[in-house]
Amino acid sequence: MIHTCRHCDAHLSERFLDLGHAPLSNAYLDAAGLQAAEVTYPLRLNVCTACRLVQTEDYTSAADVFGADYAYFSSTSSGWVAHAKRYTDMIVERLDLGPDSFVIELAANDGYLLQHMKAAGVPCLGVEPTTATADAARAKGIEIIEDFFSMALVETLTAEGKSADLILGNNVYAHVPDINDFTRAIATALKPEGMVTLEFPHLMRMVEHRQFDTVYHEHFSYLSLMTVQRIFETNGLRVVDVEELPTHGGSLRVYGCRADASHVASGNVASVLAEELTRGMDTPAFYEGFQAEAEAVKDAAVRFLLDAKRDGKAVAGYGAAAKGNTLMNFAGIRPDLLPRVHDAALAKQNMFLPGSHIPILAPSALDDARPDYVVILPWNIADEVRAQLSHLAEAGTRFVTFVPELKIV
Repeated sequence: MIHTCRHCDAHLSERFLDLGHAPLSNAYLDAAGLQAAEVTYPLRLNVCTACRLVQTEDYTSAADVFGADYAYFSSTSSGWVAHAKRYTDMIVERLDLGPDSFVIELAANDGYLLQHMKAAGVPCLGVEPTTATADAARAKGIEIIEDFFSMALVETLTAEGKSADLILGNNVYAHVPDINDFTRAIATALKPEGMVTLEFPHLMRMVEHRQFDTVYHEHFSYLSLMTVQRIFETNGLRVVDVEELPTHGGSLRVYGCRADASHVASGNVASVLAEELTRGMDTPAFYEGFQAEAEAVKDAAVRFLLDAKRDGKAVAGYGAAAKGNTLMNFAGIRPDLLPRVHDAALAKQNMFLPGSHIPILAPSALDDARPDYVVILPWNIADEVRAQLSHLAEAGTRFVTFVPELKIV
């Protein structure tokens, strides 16, 4: 199969990472599903030598990945809800948003952010393709269009006279198979002086911290500022500011506007671009060697679990997240090494992880089990989880993370 770049159509010939085959990261199974055949797909990344966009080889569609049973609810993480509140407070003041403004959130999920925008008195609309999360947002009184954001949808919105002072997307830009159409749609939906902010994991930090487990089929692209700037400019937008954030192991919040808007770019843009060039992100060397780093993390995780089993230690996982599913399937970890995973999301409890078939239990079950170790699979919220489970630490449980390296506290 010949693969071409989803942005510039160049032939893709440079491999970045190969994690073998895996099921969709959010395709959780019920008990009946364990008795059926399970579909897996190649999980491989290539890097475009022309525009340096790192991207999946596509074997599934967005509709397959983000279906009615999609089980990621942003409000499950109190830390992420707090992050959304801080963003809302900041952007309302920065853009002077009020009752005469209009905000659109792309991938609004369960209303984790727009609930704050609504409380601030700013009219808003969420675009969310997954039914369960859209219903949860509606239950909070938020208007939701249950669809994928695209030029086709924006044509309908503009025909209704709806254009935005602010379009925001947190951890959605990487989830878009047709990144050009998505970006053009943003440019079209903005008012002449409107602003867009997009948050996404920074490829530079992903490589620096060996975060290979952020790779899964629903993440179609892995982004640097220099590549995003090129995508913006090709599709009618300009980058005017950027912030580096600690979320998800190191993210960027990019601010953009229409190409003909009057906004002046801040010095932050040149600063981040300069660091990316210093790291060599415009050269092939930056993208070499990540496979070996991923395998080193995998090997250390398996060794820890094998040693714990040999020593008779009880181990449980926490967080039935996509990150953990990538690691479980790449490493071949099954219930013999990790008997169960606990998660606060009700939609995941009493289900099984895709591929590994590890059962998912409620966090309360940890109180009875009192394991020797709790492996925190979503390492990006490790501090939050340790705080929630501090009573276990007081009883002797130790907490483990595998990325970027094995850490036991």
